[in-house]
Amino acid sequence: MKFYKSVIQTMKDTTWPDRKKAGLGIKAVVMTSILFAIFFAVVDYVVQVILKLFV
Repeated sequence: MKFYKSVIQTMKDTTWPDRKKAGLGIKAVVMTSILFAIFFAVVDYVVQVILKLFV
C-alpha cells in the first residue's frame, strides 16, 4: 500500500508540459526519426554499391 501512495504522490508532484510544449517535443522526435532513417538509408545504399563493386 505504501508503494501506491508513493506513486500517487509522485504523480501529483509531477509537472506535465502544456499542449504547445508537448507538440514541439513530438515534432522534434518525428523529425529526428525521419532524419536518422534517411541517413541510414543513404549509408546502406552506399555500402551496397561498394560491396557490389568488389563482388
